[in-house]
Amino acid sequence: MQEISLGQASKFTSPNPLTVVCTETPAGKTNLAPVSWWNYLSFNPNIICFAMAKTSYSGEMVRQNKQVVLAMPGTSIADAIMTCGSLSGRDIDKAEELAIELIDLPEGAIKVPAHSRIAIQCQLMNTVEAGDHWLYLCTVDHVYIVAKEEALFAWNGYAKLRPAKMAD
Repeated sequence: MQEISLGQASKFTSPNPLTVVCTETPAGKTNLAPVSWWNYLSFNPNIICFAMAKTSYSGEMVRQNKQVVLAMPGTSIADAIMTCGSLSGRDIDKAEELAIELIDLPEGAIKVPAHSRIAIQCQLMNTVEAGDHWLYLCTVDHVYIVAKEEALFAWNGYAKLRPAKMAD
């Protein structure tokens, strides 16, 4: 076996389910930040987790507001979502700048991209320092689906966003 870096390994372990962390800014806008590491931790009670860089504006908003929605974007907004990752919500309204239509959920103030397959509405339970990232542990309040939307996955070390196809 050849030794490689953990970053290089991410290219060989894809796809990873892409999620958009949706948070509310002090101006009452929804900020969008794509992440590819999240996981189910418990089904009784319902708990999920995700990781974000310590410098992340969205992470700051999660810690401040204690609320977050994880939305799994559909294929029709792949390009806009990929661009979201290279912009900072500290500086601009990403949804407005990238023409991403946002919709309300039945509960709460945080909106999600209109073409999302799943939206998981959460409350922050705890944070854990993990090197250059924070790990966010969240209790799940509500889960919504639009089954006709095809979810995106990060491929080739997060270089491409594409759907995953199930083998028969």
